Amino acid sequence: MGTGFSIKDIMQYLPHRYPFIMIDRVLELEPGRRIVTLKNVTINEPYFQGHFPDDPIMPGVLILEAMAQSAGVLTYKSLPEDRREVLIYFMAIEKAKFRRMVIPGDQVRFEVEILKLRRKAVKGAGKAYVDHHLVAEAEMMASIGEK
Repeated sequence: MGTGFSIKDIMQYLPHRYPFIMIDRVLELEPGRRIVTLKNVTINEPYFQGHFPDDPIMPGVLILEAMAQSAGVLTYKSLPEDRREVLIYFMAIEKAKFRRMVIPGDQVRFEVEILKLRRKAVKGAGKAYVDHHLVAEAEMMASIGEK
């Protein structure tokens, strides 16, 4: 089990950059099985200027994006080394549910597991927590590109 990936490590595995990289740290990683990541939510996030200025709430779609980026790192690290020069494209989301709001000051922990990993696609299930409270959950699919 790998642990302690920093933002610099994450940026080696994801093509996303500021302001769209949505995870800050990998806490746990078991290739082919699961990943646990963190997102520190601060008032400096650009989306809080408009969502909503007087009552800032992290948009649900960005919670799902952070979950998908976590799944992307897990998928990348689960591929054989000779297949890691590919892009992983988000394809579908199912069973998405939002349970609580995420606000500035929260630290969101994402737990994502692989349900199926094939040569050209991956399916995973993720949950997002603040403290021990479930804030969101979903199943996701992604396409694994070719070299």
